[in-house]
Amino acid sequence: MLPQKMVELKRHLLEDAALVEDMIAKSIRGLADKNELLLLEVMNTEEPKANDYDRQIDGMCVELIAQYEPVARDLRMVIMIIKMNKDLERIADHAVNVCESALFLIDKPPLKLLEDLKLMGDNAVLMLKDSINAFVNENVQLASAVLERDNIVDNAGDKILKELTELMRAQKDAIPRALHIMRISHNLERIADLATNIAEEVVYIVEGRDIKHHHTEG
Repeated sequence: MLPQKMVELKRHLLEDAALVEDMIAKSIRGLADKNELLLLEVMNTEEPKANDYDRQIDGMCVELIAQYEPVARDLRMVIMIIKMNKDLERIADHAVNVCESALFLIDKPPLKLLEDLKLMGDNAVLMLKDSINAFVNENVQLASAVLERDNIVDNAGDKILKELTELMRAQKDAIPRALHIMRISHNLERIADLATNIAEEVVYIVEGRDIKHHHTEG
């Protein structure tokens, strides 16, 4: 019965991950296209579903530990899924934050940083997708590639912060828009960080190596 329960638990986690990936992608597309319906769909339809998955997966993990008392690799896997579930829940929250700021910006004159935000968003989605695939396939090489891509997101975020700081000094009326773009950038950086957490856990579960805080910094 334990193997069956583990398969079911992983299936729920993958469904949740697919939903959260979709939330990030839609939040970026809604920002780029000024699509209010897409942004509201993430906030009002998809986030409640993500919260439901969070509760279901938590409950399944507690029940599995209580009923089957997994040990060794099975126990490590359940603990990893608990951590991944919390990371996915936080990523969903960050996607909602992006949508909130995108809604503020939707009827405002644009600031010329959309390409950098899109670069951050596209890489954050890819990092999450690859970290989940690395988990499913126990692929350490793919997990390591996620860690390297985190530098792309961080560098784009640093560039946005520098340019917006200069802009706010020069144009006081741009400050509210600039602050919301900073908020979007910060949330995309956090999404990338959380995807990195998942990749680091994959390395740990497959090889037993704890590489947190040891991957290459940009």
